[in-house]
This record gives sequence, C-alpha cells and structure tokens, in this order.
Amino acid sequence: MSLQRLVLWRHGETGYNVAGRIQGHLDIELTETGHRQARRAAPVVAGFEPDVVRSSDLRRAIATAAAFTEVSGIEVAVDKRLRETCLGQWQGLSGAEVEHGWPGAMVEWRSSATWAPPGGESRVDVAARALEVVEELDAAHDGTALLCAHGGLITGLTAKLLGWPLEQWPTLGGLGNCHWVVLVRRTQPRGWRLVTYNAGVPDDWSPL
Repeated sequence: MSLQRLVLWRHGETGYNVAGRIQGHLDIELTETGHRQARRAAPVVAGFEPDVVRSSDLRRAIATAAAFTEVSGIEVAVDKRLRETCLGQWQGLSGAEVEHGWPGAMVEWRSSATWAPPGGESRVDVAARALEVVEELDAAHDGTALLCAHGGLITGLTAKLLGWPLEQWPTLGGLGNCHWVVLVRRTQPRGWRLVTYNAGVPDDWSPL
C-alpha cells in the first residue's frame, strides 16, 4: 500500500480569525461565513475523490469536514493528532497582547521552526504528530487521502513531507480559510512533490 496523493484542507473562518486572536487548541466554532466557505469548497475538494478522510477533533475542522461528507457521502474519522499547534499561554490573545507580554517573541516564533511559545509546541513538534497520521494512512491505503486540519499544522506538515531544511520552513506562507494544499507521490527519487499550495474557491463561485 502507498498513497499517491495527499490533500490538506484548512477549516473555514472562525470568530477568532476575524478578531485576530490566537486559537491553537481552543475549540472555536465556525462563523456563518466559515460555514458558507466550507459548503462552497466541499464539492471541489470532493472532486479529488479521496479514498480515506481524517479530521482534527476541534469543532472548526469537524464542521468543515461535515460539509464534505454532505456532498460526498464519505464519513470522516477524527484524529486529535491533527489539531492545530498548541500555543500555550498565547492562546486567546491578540498579536498586540503577545507583543506586550513577550516582546519580540512573535518574531522569533515566526522565524524559527524549532521555537515554541511558553507552554506550547514548535512547528517541528506539530509536524511530527501529523506525520504519524500520514505514515499510518500511507501503510494502509492506496490513492488519495484528505486531511481536514489547521493552517499551522498544514504548513509544518508540508515542509516536513517535502524534506525542507528547518531554516526554510518559515518561508511557506499561510493558508486562507478553506484553502488547500496538494502533494503527489514521486517515484524517482521517492518522496512527495508539491503541486498546489493555498488554492481555494472564489467568494462568488457557485456550482453549475
């Protein structure tokens, strides 16, 4: 068994996204806009015809994945290893509040894949637990796997799967809400190749 394609799908908009607050493991729900984003994107994501689907156990990801199930009929299994990066004492705070309490730390976190906020995880940490999920699916399934997860996890996992040096991990940009990443399997040399990054459905798009 060996996966041939991996689709990493970020959840829809939440109230904390709108307010510019750090979510991490906080279980924040989708806004109405977030639900609409998920419903618009779900038919496109279903077009990848995944053979297996997993979601983070946080409600914003579960609700996004539910829109996929509604159009595809495919049930989604939940795996807490796909949660967003735990950001410890920063969770619930705005960027300005983090800067006030930990001057310069936000810049350090954004520029280093191995640096973690107080009580939290680094990008390396979150990529390692997400990689466990991919490796388990890789050993048990052919075809395409879809993971519905979070922006920080997806960027870290993408860099890890591509084998990038740690100093290059921060060069990956963030993902928009309900946007996705696609990687396909290479044979020579064996590994993953990035074919799509931060793709999404325009706000005015509707199926025919």
